[in-house]
Formats: sequence, structure tokens, C-alpha cells
Amino acid sequence: MRKASFRKEKLSELLAHLAAMFIEGESNRTTLITVTGAIISNNQQRAKILFTVLPEREEVSVSEFLNRKKKDFQGFIDKHARIGRMPTIEFAVDWGEKNRQKIDFLSGGS
Repeated sequence: MRKASFRKEKLSELLAHLAAMFIEGESNRTTLITVTGAIISNNQQRAKILFTVLPEREEVSVSEFLNRKKKDFQGFIDKHARIGRMPTIEFAVDWGEKNRQKIDFLSGGS
């Protein structure tokens, strides 16, 4: 594995973990917010934190809440990790995971 792709993968895992910790501390706990991953751009200047929400009707409000908290999350990253240049953070619903769950349900899987 190339060094750059290894670093990108490690950065993705680290940001997803930190996002889960941050959300746990910031959430009002009336919804279940699960961080499902982080996608890092090729130049590592942008990071998209993917999440799912239960109940689903809260997705829009949770997305708005998390995107309002981006600066706070960047401060949290600075405090808990040394990653070098801070990527621009975006939070987004993980539609791939939602679709996988729907297919699982429709196919009678568990």
C-alpha cells in the first residue's frame, strides 16, 4: 500500500472516531446518531463525515446541527489529535448505508 493511501485511510478512521466522540458529547441524546465513516478527498483538504440518524425524521435537523458545529469539531480535532493541515469538514447523511439497510430489510435479511 502506498504511503499516501495509507495516511488517507488512517486519517479517515481517526476522523470518524473523533466525530463519534464529539457527537456523543454534543448530542442531546433524543436521537441516535451513528458515525458510519469519513471520506477524505484525494488532496486531503476536505473530509466528509458520514452518519445515520434514528428516528429518520430527525435527519434534517441533525444534519443542520452538525454542520453548525463544524468549527467546534475542528477545535475538538486540534485538541485530541495531531493531523497536520486541518481539512474542511462537512457532515452528511450516509445514503449508501441507508440503502443497504433498506435492501437488507426487503430481502428478508437481518
